[in-house]
Amino acid sequence: MGSSHVDPYSAMAAAIAALFGPLHGGANEEVLHMLNEIGSIQKVPEFIKRVKSGETKLMGFGHRIYKNYDPRARIIKRVAYEVFDQMGKNPLLEIALECERIALEDEYFVKRKLYPNVDFYTGLIYQSMGFPVSMFPVLFAIPRTSGWLAQWEEMLLDPEQKIARPRQIYLGHDTRHYTAMDLRT
Repeated sequence: MGSSHVDPYSAMAAAIAALFGPLHGGANEEVLHMLNEIGSIQKVPEFIKRVKSGETKLMGFGHRIYKNYDPRARIIKRVAYEVFDQMGKNPLLEIALECERIALEDEYFVKRKLYPNVDFYTGLIYQSMGFPVSMFPVLFAIPRTSGWLAQWEEMLLDPEQKIARPRQIYLGHDTRHYTAMDLRT
């Protein structure tokens, strides 16, 4: 962002766009969809079977960096109970706890290092506090803006900074031949 000397508004827009989506900033919303789809504690074992067969995903589990129980998730889980004490317990909590209990004991998830991450409980908290789901990504982004702006300024002020290019390694076909449209099937 900052290495191109873009203005701070564009840098923030890029950062927000990069976090948005069901596998990052929108993951807590996906957890709520999943819990609503499950519907009851009795249906959790069947849902877990579907996850293990590859039919669906257990949202709010796993992390690119944390390959064990996300330490932030432990804190957020504790905070969830504090919020529920004030706002009332989220009815989806029991389903979430059962998903977590089964996954933490199941070799399938343990072997793959799929533990709850910070997104697993945040949607329940936000929902209990009365925030509309459309605000979840905003709530995810707000505390990160100071860090994003600090990083933007750091790149801007560094006289040694060259334009940043993410490293990419292409793993696709070496050669692909063009087939005319009328010859394609």
